[in-house]
Amino acid sequence: MYKLLHLTLFHINFSLNFSLFWIFVFELISIMVKGPGLYSDIGKKARDLLYKDYQADHKFTITTYSPTGVAITSSGTKKGDLFLADVNTQLKRNNITTDIKVDTYSNLSTTITVDQPVPGLKTIISFKVPDQRSGKVELQYLHDYAGICASVGVDANPIVNFSGVVGNNISSIGADVSFDTKTGNFTKYNAGLSFSNADLIAALTLNDKGDSLNASYYHIVKPLTNTLVGAEVNHSFSTNENTITVGTQHSLDPLTTVKARVNNFGKANALIQHEWRPKSLFTLSGEVDTKAIDKSAKFGLALALKP
Repeated sequence: MYKLLHLTLFHINFSLNFSLFWIFVFELISIMVKGPGLYSDIGKKARDLLYKDYQADHKFTITTYSPTGVAITSSGTKKGDLFLADVNTQLKRNNITTDIKVDTYSNLSTTITVDQPVPGLKTIISFKVPDQRSGKVELQYLHDYAGICASVGVDANPIVNFSGVVGNNISSIGADVSFDTKTGNFTKYNAGLSFSNADLIAALTLNDKGDSLNASYYHIVKPLTNTLVGAEVNHSFSTNENTITVGTQHSLDPLTTVKARVNNFGKANALIQHEWRPKSLFTLSGEVDTKAIDKSAKFGLALALKP
């Protein structure tokens, strides 16, 4: 009896470690992917660790699939006394993906993505009805040593955006600029650099037309339990104010993850996320102001259902 119990516990422990091992492998592959990626990828791992899935609202999302392969996603979000909802329909045919979304205010948004008409290239066409100035054409190109993204509005006086990154999967440097052809002014110019190795990513970006400097750090501490730590420091030159945020993540088991973060203003957040069935997630998050304990804590709830 004792031997049988010992073997059962060993099997359970092996299964858990094996599953967590593959979580780490996928995480490592995403870090060491060939090429520098796009400018938006600079510091993204740290941002996702520190801010993704935290919320103070109540959100419900359900996705269904038709026999023809059309995905229909309905979501509703309760923000205080306000309730917002939208329905998104996604159709994939060969390398073309079409997304059509209708929201509470009867806005119709359409995005058409053509993936790799030529190797490394992606074309995205988007527009919103009734906003006539929302039309945009975007091109993304990924190379082993460069990543380029260019977009232009579809109207008489469009806003033109260009971002580029050069480097490799270890180090990269890039810039992001936007130009308003109507006013003849640059509405945005940012710059950034990134350094990566097997378990660490560090990034430095200059944003808001040179007014703010952001440094971020992301580190895989313990691969088998998907234990991560991250930090972000943002300095505003105009206000001489610093914002420091640190956070961590840990997998209790292959299906349950806990996260926590705190900043130098005393705001502390925590969440627990459980995958109770494949691709279906339950997330409970909370926020407390440690400098005003008398105030009520904020709680958020998210439920995402997929077949």
